[in-house]
Amino acid sequence: MNKHWLLSQGGILLGPSALGRNKTYLHKLFPSWSMPILETVANIGLLFFLFLVGLELDLRSILRSGRRAFAIAAAGISLPFSCGVGVSFVLRSAVPGADEAGYGPFLVFMGVALSITAFPVLARILAELKLLTTPVGETAMAAAAFNDVAAWVLLAVAVALSGTSGSGSHRSPVVSLWVLLCGMAFVAVQMIAVRPAMSWVAKRAESEGGESEVWIALTFAGVLVSGFFTDFIGIHSIFGAFVFGLTVPKEGEFAGRLIERIEDFVSGLLLPLYFASSGLKTNVASIKGGKSWGLLALVICTACAGKIVGTFVVAVACRMVARDALALGVLMNTKGLVELIVLNIGKERKVLNDETFAVMVLMALFTTFITTPTVMAIYKPARAHKHRKLHRSASSSSPPSAASDPKELRVLACAHSPRDAPSLITLIEAIRGGARPRPSPLKLYVLHLVELTERSSSIVMVRRARRNGLPFLNPLRRRQPRDQVALAFDAYGQPNRVRVRSMTAVSALPTMHEDVCSVAEDKRVSLLIVPFHKRQHRSRGDDGAAAIENVGHGWRSVNQRVLREAPCSVAVLVDRGFGEGEQVGPTEVTREVCVLFFGGPDDREAVELASRMAEHPGIRVTVVRFIMQKSGNEDRQNVTLRPSPSKSAEKSYTFSTAVMDRERENEKDDAAVEAFRSKTEETEGTATYEEKTVGNVIEAVLAIGRSGAFDLVVVGKGRFPTSMVAELAGRPAEHPELGPIGDALASSSNVVSSVLVVQQHDVVHSDETPVSMVLGDGADGVVLEVDGSKH
Repeated sequence: MNKHWLLSQGGILLGPSALGRNKTYLHKLFPSWSMPILETVANIGLLFFLFLVGLELDLRSILRSGRRAFAIAAAGISLPFSCGVGVSFVLRSAVPGADEAGYGPFLVFMGVALSITAFPVLARILAELKLLTTPVGETAMAAAAFNDVAAWVLLAVAVALSGTSGSGSHRSPVVSLWVLLCGMAFVAVQMIAVRPAMSWVAKRAESEGGESEVWIALTFAGVLVSGFFTDFIGIHSIFGAFVFGLTVPKEGEFAGRLIERIEDFVSGLLLPLYFASSGLKTNVASIKGGKSWGLLALVICTACAGKIVGTFVVAVACRMVARDALALGVLMNTKGLVELIVLNIGKERKVLNDETFAVMVLMALFTTFITTPTVMAIYKPARAHKHRKLHRSASSSSPPSAASDPKELRVLACAHSPRDAPSLITLIEAIRGGARPRPSPLKLYVLHLVELTERSSSIVMVRRARRNGLPFLNPLRRRQPRDQVALAFDAYGQPNRVRVRSMTAVSALPTMHEDVCSVAEDKRVSLLIVPFHKRQHRSRGDDGAAAIENVGHGWRSVNQRVLREAPCSVAVLVDRGFGEGEQVGPTEVTREVCVLFFGGPDDREAVELASRMAEHPGIRVTVVRFIMQKSGNEDRQNVTLRPSPSKSAEKSYTFSTAVMDRERENEKDDAAVEAFRSKTEETEGTATYEEKTVGNVIEAVLAIGRSGAFDLVVVGKGRFPTSMVAELAGRPAEHPELGPIGDALASSSNVVSSVLVVQQHDVVHSDETPVSMVLGDGADGVVLEVDGSKH
């Protein structure tokens, strides 16, 4: 459920419906002198929230939405409005005191309450369900935008009819007409005079860059002035703020700066006060007896039937599939904060009494609550994944290649923020291989990962997406605000003749991996690069400790899910300043890369990646193959790994449950190493190979990372381990998703080299489990076979 509705429920609990039934508690928490202050601050927050709603709506895109969206919006308003008018007659006769309000205001308020679609809430629901850029989502957003504008017009009419005071006195039709005409004149002045002025202000603010505070302050003053004028006219102050928000140009960076300045303050502090104020007015206890609860059921059924049926019929008439049309009808039935605003204004104007107000609030809560599960049951596009990796399988008759097409490697690089760009660009340049006069055979896709929150800015970013459920390239319009991540990669791609396609994925963290995997599948990439959730800077503090930046556990969970579900090979980059210093040059070695090879599919993928790096004249690659040190004249005892379901995968290393031919695996390891050794003979000193006999694997690995001789250490995750890696299964795991070797390098504060942990994708290795380590032959029970004969 949307955060606004959780706050609304909290407000109801604070009010006379629950905790507020104790008058002593209510007066202690909300003394009488505090209520005017609470109302004033809440209304200021509401004023700026409606300004943000106006900023989210783009009138040009609404006008370009087409006839189908307009027809669906018209049906989604007219039928529920008519139903609302019909229900209002029943409520006036059945609810005591409801007939004290005038017919006109009561009918219009009820019609607006049942016909409204909450545009901001709908956008968030669609984004959370990955439906925002599907045909259903695009149609819903366009129709909701029409609906939102129409709702505000109808609300202005209702307020004009209801009068300016809360006395309940009826206003003369002549006065109401005068108020409506003044409101129309206000809108005309805003669109004709204020809108060009705001375009000029936006241009000046963008040209001044960081010194544009005066224009931002002037714009916020305009919000207050616009609210004052509409309140003076006799409509409502929030109407002026909403219209003023529409006048701010959506192109360029100015709108984004405005949102960035106030959205956290408004949504985090001021709006909760509005919900508290609204909850104090809601008394669910006023709904007494079976008759009142029957009226609630009637209102809910009428609201749902009117909106869903009206939308469904017109959508089917517009040749939309029945399932899509039904999902669209449910989506258009979403209520939101705007609904609460309408109801609160109605109660403030004495149009709605306590019981009617409580019934309408519960109706709005219920319809919004059922939207997400209903749409998920009706409409959820499914995607099938195909699987790719860098290193070809043994069944291929051709030699191993860096991609399914040896002439092109498709890479998807994910970034959390612009700070990830330098290290990712350096890594991509290394993977690109040798400098060539022709365009590089590397095709790079860049995905900026942005967490979907209640903030308006994240929804604005989501609306720039263009294709079916996927984040895609932003429209290349003039003065279109460009993502800083995209700018950094474009600046790299153009002079180096690398084809770069930049995208933005705005999603909730629990489902972010779905966007990443979908883009990887859609673009048929062979390698997916994700940044580690911790970033360690080379500069150290006064105490000598390296500064570590942690972007949060949520992003770590995203990486874990990507590693499990990606349709291609995955590389996790643990950055320790890999992008700092000189860029990789075309003629001289500027980066030293070391690959630690123990054996297995993941390590072979790491060697394959190193083979591409060795082609670059600015990269020197060293492959170190580890050999287990013998004890006397005998090999070390084999290690057996047993599945241990009782262990947590969050705290223990996991290994593949697949049964493989160990002899065949050893042959593949030897072939991969031999292929790299032959490359060392072709390159001019940029590739070297060595073997290292070790007793303590961890100490040997950490010594390489601490030496400072290498800028980047590449390791395999080791899901199908050799005996050397299997012996590490019992170590305490800080980051088990990186495997034993990768975790040791990433967790040590003394390691100065950046680390790249590679996982080769293969359906055979997809199932992993925590294990217990057993020395000996492991004759009893199910075991994960580990070969200790060679490594």
